Amino acid sequence: MKTRLILAATLLSGIYAKAQDAPKIKVTGYLETYYSYDFNKPADNNRPGFIYSHNRSNEVNLNLGFIKANYESDMIRANVAIMAGTYANANLAAEPGVLKNVFEANAGLKLSKTANLWVDAGIFSSHIGFESAISKDCWVLTRNISSENTPYYESGAKITYVTEDGKFTATGLYLNGWQRINRQNGNSQPAGGAQLTWKPNAKITVNYSNYLGTEGADSIRVKRFYHNIYGIFQLTDAFGVTLGLDYGTQQKAKGDSDKNEVISPVLIARYTINPKWAVAGRFEYYEDKNGVFISTGTPNGFKTNGYSLNIDYAPMPTAVVRLEGKVYDSKDKIFVREINPVNHNAALTASIAVSF
Repeated sequence: MKTRLILAATLLSGIYAKAQDAPKIKVTGYLETYYSYDFNKPADNNRPGFIYSHNRSNEVNLNLGFIKANYESDMIRANVAIMAGTYANANLAAEPGVLKNVFEANAGLKLSKTANLWVDAGIFSSHIGFESAISKDCWVLTRNISSENTPYYESGAKITYVTEDGKFTATGLYLNGWQRINRQNGNSQPAGGAQLTWKPNAKITVNYSNYLGTEGADSIRVKRFYHNIYGIFQLTDAFGVTLGLDYGTQQKAKGDSDKNEVISPVLIARYTINPKWAVAGRFEYYEDKNGVFISTGTPNGFKTNGYSLNIDYAPMPTAVVRLEGKVYDSKDKIFVREINPVNHNAALTASIAVSF
Protein backbone atom coordinates (compact mmCIF):
# COMPACT_ATOMS: atom_id res chain seq x y z
CA MET A 1 0.00 0.00 0.00
CA LYS A 2 2.81 2.36 0.94
CA THR A 3 4.58 1.64 -2.37
CA ARG A 4 1.40 2.47 -4.33
CA LEU A 5 1.00 5.76 -2.50
CA ILE A 6 4.61 6.70 -3.26
CA LEU A 7 4.14 5.85 -6.97
CA ALA A 8 0.91 7.85 -7.11
CA ALA A 9 2.54 10.85 -5.45
CA THR A 10 5.48 10.65 -7.85
CA LEU A 11 3.13 10.50 -10.84
CA LEU A 12 1.09 13.48 -9.65
CA SER A 13 4.28 15.43 -8.98
CA GLY A 14 5.46 14.77 -12.54
CA ILE A 15 2.13 15.83 -14.03
CA TYR A 16 2.17 19.05 -11.97
CA ALA A 17 5.76 19.82 -13.02
CA LYS A 18 4.88 19.34 -16.69
CA ALA A 19 1.83 21.55 -16.29
CA GLN A 20 4.00 24.27 -14.77
CA ASP A 21 6.47 24.04 -17.68
CA ALA A 22 3.78 23.91 -20.40
CA PRO A 23 3.36 26.88 -22.75
CA LYS A 24 0.92 29.45 -21.42
CA ILE A 25 -1.75 31.28 -23.42
CA LYS A 26 -3.16 34.47 -21.93
CA VAL A 27 -6.00 36.61 -23.26
CA THR A 28 -6.18 40.26 -22.21
CA GLY A 29 -7.97 43.38 -23.36
CA TYR A 30 -8.07 47.15 -23.18
CA LEU A 31 -10.79 49.71 -23.80
CA GLU A 32 -10.71 53.50 -23.55
CA THR A 33 -13.62 55.81 -24.25
CA TYR A 34 -13.28 59.59 -24.26
CA TYR A 35 -14.91 62.95 -24.74
CA SER A 36 -12.84 65.92 -25.89
CA TYR A 37 -14.06 69.49 -26.31
CA ASP A 38 -11.96 71.77 -28.51
CA PHE A 39 -12.70 75.42 -27.62
CA ASN A 40 -11.86 76.51 -31.17
CA LYS A 41 -15.00 74.59 -32.22
CA PRO A 42 -13.76 72.86 -35.43
CA ALA A 43 -16.58 72.51 -37.96
CA ASP A 44 -15.60 68.92 -38.85
CA ASN A 45 -15.10 67.92 -35.17
CA ASN A 46 -11.44 67.05 -35.81
CA ARG A 47 -8.70 68.30 -33.49
CA PRO A 48 -5.64 69.95 -35.16
CA GLY A 49 -3.99 67.80 -37.82
CA PHE A 50 -0.88 66.93 -35.79
CA ILE A 51 -3.06 65.11 -33.21
CA TYR A 52 -3.71 61.41 -33.90
CA SER A 53 -4.95 60.09 -30.56
CA HIS A 54 -8.10 61.44 -28.84
CA ASN A 55 -8.50 63.45 -32.03
CA ARG A 56 -12.27 63.92 -32.23
CA SER A 57 -14.02 66.90 -30.64
CA ASN A 58 -17.44 67.30 -29.06
CA GLU A 59 -18.44 63.65 -29.22
CA VAL A 60 -18.19 60.55 -27.04
CA ASN A 61 -16.07 58.00 -28.86
CA LEU A 62 -13.77 54.99 -28.58
CA ASN A 63 -10.12 55.99 -28.71
CA LEU A 64 -8.69 52.46 -28.58
CA GLY A 65 -10.05 49.04 -27.80
CA PHE A 66 -8.31 45.73 -28.42
CA ILE A 67 -8.32 42.05 -27.56
CA LYS A 68 -4.90 40.43 -27.26
CA ALA A 69 -3.73 36.83 -27.11
CA ASN A 70 -0.24 36.05 -25.84
CA TYR A 71 1.57 32.70 -26.12
CA GLU A 72 4.78 32.03 -24.26
CA SER A 73 7.07 29.07 -23.66
CA ASP A 74 10.74 28.77 -22.77
CA MET A 75 11.87 29.26 -26.38
CA ILE A 76 8.88 30.66 -28.31
CA ARG A 77 6.62 33.67 -27.81
CA ALA A 78 3.86 35.29 -29.87
CA ASN A 79 1.37 38.15 -29.59
CA VAL A 80 -1.67 39.11 -31.64
CA ALA A 81 -4.09 41.96 -30.90
CA ILE A 82 -7.01 43.22 -32.99
CA MET A 83 -8.23 46.77 -32.40
CA ALA A 84 -10.82 49.43 -33.23
CA GLY A 85 -11.22 53.12 -32.42
CA THR A 86 -10.42 56.63 -33.60
CA TYR A 87 -6.73 55.94 -32.85
CA ALA A 88 -6.75 53.21 -35.51
CA ASN A 89 -8.62 55.40 -38.01
CA ALA A 90 -6.09 58.22 -37.68
CA ASN A 91 -2.81 56.31 -37.38
CA LEU A 92 -3.34 53.44 -39.81
CA ALA A 93 -5.21 55.31 -42.55
CA ALA A 94 -2.44 54.53 -45.07
CA GLU A 95 -2.38 50.78 -44.36
CA PRO A 96 -4.31 48.43 -46.68
CA GLY A 97 -7.37 46.34 -45.84
CA VAL A 98 -7.60 44.50 -42.56
CA LEU A 99 -4.11 45.64 -41.53
CA LYS A 100 -5.83 48.82 -40.32
CA ASN A 101 -7.19 46.80 -37.41
CA VAL A 102 -3.95 45.09 -36.33
CA PHE A 103 -2.57 46.56 -33.11
CA GLU A 104 0.11 43.93 -32.69
CA ALA A 105 1.08 40.65 -34.42
CA ASN A 106 4.51 39.18 -33.87
CA ALA A 107 6.36 35.97 -33.09
CA GLY A 108 9.70 35.46 -31.36
CA LEU A 109 12.36 32.80 -30.95
CA LYS A 110 14.88 32.61 -28.13
CA LEU A 111 18.35 32.22 -29.65
CA SER A 112 20.15 30.93 -26.55
CA LYS A 113 19.29 28.50 -23.79
CA THR A 114 21.43 30.40 -21.31
CA ALA A 115 21.28 34.06 -22.39
CA ASN A 116 18.14 36.22 -22.63
CA LEU A 117 18.54 36.79 -26.38
CA TRP A 118 15.46 36.90 -28.64
CA VAL A 119 14.62 37.60 -32.27
CA ASP A 120 11.06 38.80 -32.99
CA ALA A 121 9.35 39.58 -36.30
CA GLY A 122 6.01 41.11 -37.25
CA ILE A 123 4.12 44.20 -36.11
CA PHE A 124 4.98 45.61 -32.69
CA SER A 125 4.92 48.81 -30.65
CA SER A 126 7.40 51.53 -31.52
CA HIS A 127 10.81 51.62 -29.85
CA ILE A 128 10.75 55.45 -29.86
CA GLY A 129 9.37 57.48 -26.96
CA PHE A 130 8.12 56.97 -23.41
CA GLU A 131 4.40 57.25 -24.26
CA SER A 132 2.46 54.47 -25.97
CA ALA A 133 -0.97 54.23 -27.56
CA ILE A 134 -2.29 52.74 -24.30
CA SER A 135 -3.22 55.89 -22.41
CA LYS A 136 -3.76 54.07 -19.11
CA ASP A 137 -0.02 53.26 -19.02
CA CYS A 138 0.98 56.92 -19.48
CA TRP A 139 1.26 59.59 -16.81
CA VAL A 140 -1.05 61.99 -18.68
CA LEU A 141 -4.25 61.38 -20.61
CA THR A 142 -3.27 62.64 -24.08
CA ARG A 143 0.04 62.27 -25.91
CA ASN A 144 2.72 64.93 -26.33
CA ILE A 145 3.38 66.34 -29.80
CA SER A 146 6.60 64.38 -30.34
CA SER A 147 4.85 61.11 -29.44
CA GLU A 148 2.02 61.93 -31.85
CA ASN A 149 4.48 62.58 -34.68
CA THR A 150 6.81 59.63 -34.19
CA PRO A 151 5.75 56.01 -34.82
CA TYR A 152 3.21 54.41 -32.52
CA TYR A 153 3.87 51.07 -34.24
CA GLU A 154 6.42 49.53 -36.61
CA SER A 155 6.86 46.44 -38.73
CA GLY A 156 9.96 44.33 -39.34
CA ALA A 157 12.31 42.29 -37.19
CA LYS A 158 14.33 42.97 -34.08
CA ILE A 159 16.90 41.26 -31.92
CA THR A 160 16.85 41.96 -28.18
CA TYR A 161 19.33 41.16 -25.43
CA VAL A 162 18.61 41.60 -21.72
CA THR A 163 21.32 41.19 -19.12
CA GLU A 164 20.92 38.50 -16.49
CA ASP A 165 20.09 41.05 -13.78
CA GLY A 166 17.49 42.73 -16.04
CA LYS A 167 19.06 46.17 -15.68
CA PHE A 168 20.20 46.71 -19.28
CA THR A 169 18.39 46.01 -22.56
CA ALA A 170 19.79 46.44 -26.09
CA THR A 171 17.67 46.12 -29.25
CA GLY A 172 18.57 46.35 -32.93
CA LEU A 173 15.77 46.73 -35.49
CA TYR A 174 15.25 46.12 -39.23
CA LEU A 175 12.12 48.03 -40.26
CA ASN A 176 9.82 48.57 -43.23
CA GLY A 177 9.81 52.31 -42.63
CA TRP A 178 8.58 55.13 -40.42
CA GLN A 179 5.30 53.86 -38.91
CA ARG A 180 4.60 51.52 -41.80
CA ILE A 181 3.39 47.94 -42.03
CA ASN A 182 3.82 47.91 -45.82
CA ARG A 183 6.90 49.62 -47.24
CA GLN A 184 6.25 52.90 -49.07
CA ASN A 185 5.56 52.41 -52.79
CA GLY A 186 8.65 53.03 -54.92
CA ASN A 187 11.01 52.97 -51.94
CA SER A 188 13.37 49.97 -51.99
CA GLN A 189 15.41 50.92 -48.93
CA PRO A 190 14.80 49.28 -45.55
CA ALA A 191 15.08 51.31 -42.36
CA GLY A 192 16.66 50.49 -39.04
CA GLY A 193 17.08 51.59 -35.49
CA ALA A 194 18.47 50.83 -32.06
CA GLN A 195 17.30 51.10 -28.48
CA LEU A 196 19.35 51.06 -25.28
CA THR A 197 17.56 51.01 -21.91
CA TRP A 198 19.17 51.11 -18.47
CA LYS A 199 17.19 50.47 -15.28
CA PRO A 200 19.65 50.53 -12.37
CA ASN A 201 16.75 50.16 -9.93
CA ALA A 202 12.95 50.24 -9.81
CA LYS A 203 12.87 54.05 -9.60
CA ILE A 204 15.09 55.03 -12.55
CA THR A 205 14.80 54.36 -16.30
CA VAL A 206 17.14 55.94 -18.85
CA ASN A 207 16.61 55.31 -22.57
CA TYR A 208 18.16 56.18 -25.93
CA SER A 209 16.46 55.22 -29.21
CA ASN A 210 17.20 56.13 -32.81
CA TYR A 211 15.88 55.61 -36.33
CA LEU A 212 17.62 55.80 -39.70
CA GLY A 213 15.70 55.49 -42.94
CA THR A 214 14.58 57.22 -46.12
CA GLU A 215 11.35 58.91 -47.17
CA GLY A 216 9.93 59.09 -50.68
CA ALA A 217 10.37 57.03 -53.84
CA ASP A 218 13.93 56.03 -54.77
CA SER A 219 14.29 58.78 -57.35
CA ILE A 220 13.73 61.53 -54.77
CA ARG A 221 14.22 59.79 -51.42
CA VAL A 222 15.78 61.74 -48.57
CA LYS A 223 17.51 60.43 -45.45
CA ARG A 224 15.88 60.76 -42.04
CA PHE A 225 17.87 60.34 -38.81
CA TYR A 226 15.94 60.63 -35.56
CA HIS A 227 17.05 60.48 -31.91
CA ASN A 228 14.97 60.09 -28.76
CA ILE A 229 16.36 60.36 -25.22
CA TYR A 230 14.37 60.20 -22.01
CA GLY A 231 14.69 59.55 -18.31
CA ILE A 232 11.98 58.53 -15.84
CA PHE A 233 12.83 59.29 -12.22
CA GLN A 234 10.64 58.33 -9.27
CA LEU A 235 12.18 60.80 -6.85
CA THR A 236 10.00 59.75 -3.91
CA ASP A 237 7.22 57.19 -3.48
CA ALA A 238 4.72 59.92 -4.40
CA PHE A 239 6.58 62.22 -6.81
CA GLY A 240 8.07 61.40 -10.21
CA VAL A 241 9.55 63.32 -13.15
CA THR A 242 9.97 62.38 -16.80
CA LEU A 243 12.39 64.31 -19.02
CA GLY A 244 12.50 63.75 -22.77
CA LEU A 245 14.30 65.22 -25.77
CA ASP A 246 13.70 64.40 -29.43
CA TYR A 247 16.00 65.61 -32.22
CA GLY A 248 15.69 64.68 -35.87
CA THR A 249 17.19 65.67 -39.21
CA GLN A 250 16.06 65.11 -42.78
CA GLN A 251 17.76 65.98 -46.04
CA LYS A 252 16.24 68.91 -47.88
CA ALA A 253 16.73 67.06 -51.17
CA LYS A 254 18.32 63.85 -52.35
CA GLY A 255 22.11 64.18 -52.41
CA ASP A 256 21.93 67.50 -50.56
CA SER A 257 24.10 68.05 -47.50
CA ASP A 258 21.64 70.62 -46.11
CA LYS A 259 19.15 69.25 -43.59
CA ASN A 260 15.91 70.31 -41.96
CA GLU A 261 15.77 69.92 -38.19
CA VAL A 262 13.09 68.99 -35.66
CA ILE A 263 13.53 69.38 -31.90
CA SER A 264 11.19 68.75 -28.98
CA PRO A 265 11.91 68.81 -25.22
CA VAL A 266 9.25 67.47 -22.82
CA LEU A 267 8.87 67.65 -19.03
CA ILE A 268 6.20 65.77 -17.05
CA ALA A 269 5.76 65.83 -13.26
CA ARG A 270 3.38 63.48 -11.46
CA TYR A 271 2.27 63.40 -7.85
CA THR A 272 0.39 60.43 -6.39
CA ILE A 273 -1.89 61.69 -3.64
CA ASN A 274 -2.92 58.19 -2.55
CA PRO A 275 -3.45 54.82 -4.30
CA LYS A 276 -6.61 56.13 -6.00
CA TRP A 277 -5.80 59.76 -6.83
CA ALA A 278 -2.96 61.38 -8.80
CA VAL A 279 -2.24 64.66 -10.57
CA ALA A 280 0.22 65.39 -13.37
CA GLY A 281 1.38 68.38 -15.41
CA ARG A 282 3.29 68.59 -18.68
CA PHE A 283 5.28 71.24 -20.53
CA GLU A 284 6.46 70.63 -24.07
CA TYR A 285 7.95 72.54 -26.96
CA TYR A 286 7.97 71.38 -30.58
CA GLU A 287 9.85 73.09 -33.39
CA ASP A 288 9.52 71.98 -37.01
CA LYS A 289 10.31 75.12 -38.98
CA ASN A 290 10.43 73.47 -42.41
CA GLY A 291 7.51 71.08 -42.11
CA VAL A 292 9.29 67.72 -41.89
CA PHE A 293 6.37 66.30 -39.89
CA ILE A 294 3.99 69.24 -39.37
CA SER A 295 3.52 71.66 -42.25
CA THR A 296 1.88 75.03 -41.54
CA GLY A 297 2.62 77.22 -44.58
CA THR A 298 3.45 80.11 -42.20
CA PRO A 299 6.71 82.13 -42.01
CA ASN A 300 8.05 80.51 -38.82
CA GLY A 301 6.66 77.04 -39.38
CA PHE A 302 5.53 74.98 -36.42
CA LYS A 303 6.92 76.45 -33.20
CA THR A 304 4.52 75.56 -30.44
CA ASN A 305 4.47 75.32 -26.64
CA GLY A 306 2.10 72.89 -24.97
CA TYR A 307 0.80 72.93 -21.39
CA SER A 308 -1.44 70.35 -19.80
CA LEU A 309 -2.76 69.41 -16.37
CA ASN A 310 -4.70 66.28 -15.50
CA ILE A 311 -6.22 64.51 -12.52
CA ASP A 312 -6.69 60.74 -12.30
CA TYR A 313 -9.03 58.62 -10.23
CA ALA A 314 -8.32 54.87 -10.18
CA PRO A 315 -11.10 53.05 -8.28
CA MET A 316 -9.17 49.81 -8.90
CA PRO A 317 -5.77 48.94 -10.44
CA THR A 318 -7.39 47.91 -13.74
CA ALA A 319 -9.40 51.11 -14.32
CA VAL A 320 -8.79 54.84 -14.37
CA VAL A 321 -11.02 57.88 -14.90
CA ARG A 322 -9.14 60.96 -16.12
CA LEU A 323 -9.70 64.65 -16.82
CA GLU A 324 -7.18 66.83 -18.64
CA GLY A 325 -6.97 70.44 -19.71
CA LYS A 326 -4.50 71.32 -22.46
CA VAL A 327 -3.40 74.56 -24.15
CA TYR A 328 -1.21 75.02 -27.24
CA ASP A 329 0.48 78.38 -27.81
CA SER A 330 2.07 78.83 -31.25
CA LYS A 331 4.35 81.57 -32.58
CA ASP A 332 2.35 81.79 -35.83
CA LYS A 333 -1.41 81.72 -36.22
CA ILE A 334 -1.67 78.05 -37.19
CA PHE A 335 -5.02 77.31 -35.52
CA VAL A 336 -8.51 78.31 -36.65
CA ARG A 337 -11.38 79.65 -34.57
CA GLU A 338 -14.60 80.71 -36.32
CA ILE A 339 -12.77 80.87 -39.68
CA ASN A 340 -10.11 83.21 -38.28
CA PRO A 341 -6.46 82.14 -37.75
CA VAL A 342 -5.34 82.26 -34.11
CA ASN A 343 -2.24 81.42 -32.07
CA HIS A 344 -3.96 79.32 -29.43
CA ASN A 345 -5.82 76.08 -29.08
CA ALA A 346 -7.41 74.81 -25.85
CA ALA A 347 -9.18 71.55 -25.13
CA LEU A 348 -10.73 69.65 -22.24
CA THR A 349 -10.65 65.83 -22.42
CA ALA A 350 -12.14 63.16 -20.18
CA SER A 351 -11.65 59.42 -20.48
CA ILE A 352 -12.44 56.07 -18.90
CA ALA A 353 -9.87 53.33 -19.48
CA VAL A 354 -10.18 49.69 -18.41
CA SER A 355 -7.76 46.80 -18.84
CA PHE A 356 -8.72 43.19 -18.29
